[in-house]
Amino acid sequence: MEVWPAIDIRGGRCVRLCQGDFNRETVYAEDPVEMAHHWQRLGARRLHIVDLDGARTGNPINFPIIIKIIQATGLVCQVGGGLRQMETVAELLKTGVARVVIGTRAIKDPQWFRELCRKFPGHIVLGLDARDGLVATDGWLETTREPAIDVARRFEGEPLAAIVYTDIASDGMLKGVNVAAMAEMQRSVTVPVIASGGIATLEDIRALKAAGLAGCILGRALYEQRFSLREALEVAGDHGATQESSASANSEQGG
Repeated sequence: MEVWPAIDIRGGRCVRLCQGDFNRETVYAEDPVEMAHHWQRLGARRLHIVDLDGARTGNPINFPIIIKIIQATGLVCQVGGGLRQMETVAELLKTGVARVVIGTRAIKDPQWFRELCRKFPGHIVLGLDARDGLVATDGWLETTREPAIDVARRFEGEPLAAIVYTDIASDGMLKGVNVAAMAEMQRSVTVPVIASGGIATLEDIRALKAAGLAGCILGRALYEQRFSLREALEVAGDHGATQESSASANSEQGG
């Protein structure tokens, strides 16, 4: 199972929100680029980057920082937040972003999303954020009446790279992942599903792997050192770390 350390950017800084609430923010680093280097040194091969300002406004705000992360690390990065124009997606992919996550516009304009998937096959990720199983949009500020699984099934015939499925109630709370919901989503579609929200322990990662999830996004638990990235990679079976990065992980985590 793939491990994706998260870098959420707001106001140019690396932050985490509790349940998507912009009034419940914790700042973990002033420099997201340095944070990306930190995860890379500890063995990360991938990053999940979210432009929180973009998600809220509908317009990408932190592009320059994201591009710096790509250029500085060379890691496989998937990027989301306020990406609602085909031209913007094309621009990001040209900079070296591996995958682009589309949420709100995929829900509100399904035909546009289908065209986007076909134009950039294998590079588009469907971002499904759910509150009580119902899809939320516009940076989680609006909740629809549509079940997330129904939306996923609608698009699974498209050449998607993956689905990122976030349980809003769990996100940033460190109270455990909603394994049942994640497993149900993965069983319902043939597209790889990446779980997001609430992962607090190595047991959560182990449970997601056992449930057949393709990947997991790690945020607050990593930032607050509930476990090390090296440990997460080992439990997930994500054997991409080099000897150099593993040695660095041992040094920096005191292992």
